[in-house]
Amino acid sequence: MKCHRRLLPLFVLITLLPFAAQAAEPHAAIKPVPREGGWVKRHESFNTRVAQGNVDLIFIGDSITQGWEGRGKAVWEKFYGKRNAVNLGIGGDRTQHVIWRLDNGNVKDISPKAAVIMIGTNNSGSNTPEQIAEGVTVIVKQLREKLPQTKILLLAVFPRGENKADKRRQVNEAANAIFSKLDDGEHVFYLDIGQKFLQDDGTLTREIMPDLLHLSEDGYTIWAESIEPKLSELLGEK
Repeated sequence: MKCHRRLLPLFVLITLLPFAAQAAEPHAAIKPVPREGGWVKRHESFNTRVAQGNVDLIFIGDSITQGWEGRGKAVWEKFYGKRNAVNLGIGGDRTQHVIWRLDNGNVKDISPKAAVIMIGTNNSGSNTPEQIAEGVTVIVKQLREKLPQTKILLLAVFPRGENKADKRRQVNEAANAIFSKLDDGEHVFYLDIGQKFLQDDGTLTREIMPDLLHLSEDGYTIWAESIEPKLSELLGEK
């Protein structure tokens, strides 16, 4: 019992660390910042690609979006290969990194018909739902200003963790509830497909997300099939 009493203060400290980070940087989720290393190279490759034009559809996000080039490659080819689609996802990105990228060339001089956004899960360990929603709101505002003709399909942050008790899943769900209000029925359309990935009891299987965060090929199939009706409409195909 003495051992447990000695460990308690350390446990409490570890538990409170995310909250301390929130208090220290309340505006971190909306303060534009770049990253380093391979991130810069990938960011610059996006700028090179969009400069070539012929872009009708863009996907904006983090490693889950970048994964269209990995486990989701075959699904991407099937659904988006002939749609002049560009993947603007970078692993590890948070809202603040996407904000910086959008201000530094990722959507320069293009006018895609539709943009799919799914971002925020990497913020869930250090930001509150309100802060994440604020970051997503800034991103949507950027796209409305830079791409006024583009229809925005704003996706709820996907579920993560084994079940409903997962703390970061709870943060994401609370953020979704806030930024869902950005749906204006004209330019911005919110869609929550999270339940499509889950079992009836809310559990997440490793068949869909092997690490309970990133999608398997089956997971990407669910993603593509779930947004297809709305995306086809936004692309003017219906």
